[in-house]
Amino acid sequence: ANLICANLEDANLICANLIRANLESANLIGANLRVANLESANLRVANLRGANLRGANLEDANLRVANLRGANLRGANLEDANLICANLEDANLRGANLIRANLEDANLIRANLRDVIKNEYTWGLP
Repeated sequence: ANLICANLEDANLICANLIRANLESANLIGANLRVANLESANLRVANLRGANLRGANLEDANLRVANLRGANLRGANLEDANLICANLEDANLRGANLIRANLEDANLIRANLRDVIKNEYTWGLP
């Protein structure tokens, strides 16, 4: 799906299948993406402020420079995700899978990183 610059503010996308979707620069403020499948999706520069991504699959997703401030990513799968320069301020990442995720230069101020799953190939975590 090509959703570049789409306005999906407050959209209900629970369990949505968005594998390889192009959501670059999309407005997903407050969207409900709980348990959505966003594997290999392009969310570069997307605005996901306050979005609910609890249990979502973001494996191999491109979230470079994405705004995830205050987003709920509890239990989300971010394995191999690109989060370079992403804004994760106040985000809830409790129990998220960050194996091989790249969080280089990401803003993690007040982010909940409790019980995250990571390994030696996870970049940018304290």
